[in-house]
Amino acid sequence: MTNTKKFSKNDGGFICVNCKKEVKPLKYTSRNHCPHCLFSLHLDINPGDRKNLCGGILKPVMSEPSPALAKGYAIIFECEKCGKKTKNKSAIDDNKNLLIKLTNPENCIK
Repeated sequence: MTNTKKFSKNDGGFICVNCKKEVKPLKYTSRNHCPHCLFSLHLDINPGDRKNLCGGILKPVMSEPSPALAKGYAIIFECEKCGKKTKNKSAIDDNKNLLIKLTNPENCIK
């Protein structure tokens, strides 16, 4: 039995709940978080499905370089409503200074 992730492309634009900036569609995969402040919403059970009923704000608490992502980062989020921690890959247009800042444990958002 294989454990494969289910992925649904869901690449709509939105207004960020944290910084209130307009976020345009990514065009090459599903947009998961704001590229400006990296915040997200706890909406997915499987990537892009928008079936999670929590709906809490996902705060980026840290990031880590990901060799598997070829110069990309993995962003670790914590839901402010239910406390669940999730991980997602960074997008090409993400705020690189913030990604790098969040790799230092002293800068991680509490």
